[in-house]
Amino acid sequence: MNSSPTDVLISEVGPRDGLQSIKTVMSTSDKQKWIDALYKAGVSEIEVASFVPPKLLPQMADAAEVVRYAKTLTGLTVMALVPNLKGAIAAIEAGVHKLTIPVSASAAHSMANVRKTREEMVDEVRQIVQYRNDWAPLVKVEAGISTAFGCTLQGLVSEDEVIWLAEAVTTAGADESGLSDTTGYANPVQIKRLFKRLKEAIGNKAGAAHLHNTRGLGLANCLAAYEVGVTSFDSSLGGLGGCPYAPGASGNVVTEDLVFMFEAMGIKTGINLDLLFQAREPLQSGVPHETLYGMVPEAGVPKGFEAATK
Repeated sequence: MNSSPTDVLISEVGPRDGLQSIKTVMSTSDKQKWIDALYKAGVSEIEVASFVPPKLLPQMADAAEVVRYAKTLTGLTVMALVPNLKGAIAAIEAGVHKLTIPVSASAAHSMANVRKTREEMVDEVRQIVQYRNDWAPLVKVEAGISTAFGCTLQGLVSEDEVIWLAEAVTTAGADESGLSDTTGYANPVQIKRLFKRLKEAIGNKAGAAHLHNTRGLGLANCLAAYEVGVTSFDSSLGGLGGCPYAPGASGNVVTEDLVFMFEAMGIKTGINLDLLFQAREPLQSGVPHETLYGMVPEAGVPKGFEAATK
């Protein structure tokens, strides 16, 4: 694993966001092999699971076991998504380093995704933070604002309400709050405007960009976010992912393409592209009937290409 300084953090969300969005249930041993390969490529932060009822997402039934395994990889930040206090308690007991809580800017998506209003989710964040403070003060809490750029259920989402929600969850104690383009609605101008507003509103608690490539603008939007100071990006190997409760929400930004873009620009990610391409093998082996996406893995890097990461 590469431990040299980086300019941006690429947080791999495939083992959670990718796997929960497909019908195939990857075995625990295959998940471990995939996480191993990502780690060896230099990926330093991985969202490995979500702590939700297995009857809702059988793909995540082994969440605690996967977390415990990932924790054995020295230096890896192990993340898990939790929709409520019950999930947070289970994730903390399993040993996660960081919790991510989905808080929808769209009122319709909030009810569909977590069956709670936005205000109830802010209170849920407050309860999770209190539990964290009491029992696991070193665990970080991120409350990501989902559907921040539009929603397939509701349509337009007010930017003022996005900022209000980010302020509310950080006031409730979240360490950071990023923005998620859950449905792939965003464009680069919108990305720049809203991330600027986020930074102005909550300062250094402004978190990651979690962007989707549903309409082909994923990389352009990541670059736009970087140009206004965002340095943490979520992505998924092979572009797997989406949201089971947002119709038409597909396609996370492809980790391989995102790493290539930054490295080609001289921006260090700490990730070895050759080893990252190899990490597609255990993923494909574990979900043999799923299509993996990515332009760079298919075309290869240009002749004479030199990565920023050494």
